[in-house]
Amino acid sequence: MEIKVCGMREPENIRSLISEVNPDWMGLIFYPKSPRYVTDEKAADLKELPVKKVGVFVNETEAEILRKVDQFGLSAIQLHGSESPDIVKSLAKKTEAELWKVISVGAEIDWQSLEDYLPYVSKFLFDTATAAHGGSGRKFDWEILKTYPFDKGFLLSGGLDEESADEVLALRKQIPQLQGVDINSKFEEAPGLKNIEKLKNFKSRLIHAGTQN
Repeated sequence: MEIKVCGMREPENIRSLISEVNPDWMGLIFYPKSPRYVTDEKAADLKELPVKKVGVFVNETEAEILRKVDQFGLSAIQLHGSESPDIVKSLAKKTEAELWKVISVGAEIDWQSLEDYLPYVSKFLFDTATAAHGGSGRKFDWEILKTYPFDKGFLLSGGLDEESADEVLALRKQIPQLQGVDINSKFEEAPGLKNIEKLKNFKSRLIHAGTQN
């Protein structure tokens, strides 16, 4: 199971994350309305840190996304707004970074509406629908995902906490395309500042539970 820790910002906190948790991915939020927003002033400190960085964008211009990819050394672009398949297709032609499309989940998902993204995205990410575009700390109804019709892998997000490891692994048994988790607000001391011990505990539970199954 891949682990993405999102909403990171502070260099010392990130260094502790890398050395003690070693996640597969680290998310940097470039949405100005987010309390976890990362400014350009952080780029010099963050670009060279040895972790794969995911930039989170909400309806941002293509030029600004590509600028951030270079400025922060991003390995992936997470599109968390209403970006169309045409926008994703255009980005795919201009960057080597992976493209992830976030699907904000309410009462249901129109699977057919996702088909045009399939040639261009590396994975989907399913998160709880919220006006703030993430960080709600609330889970959506995972039953909706049991009709997932594609081979493309996806990450699960939305309200995951230390106690979620067993539930996540149980869901993966039913949906093998579930390839990882995206965790954020339930592991924070304050917006943009993570509790490293909570993250270590979650990763340990995920690994331990996985070896028991």
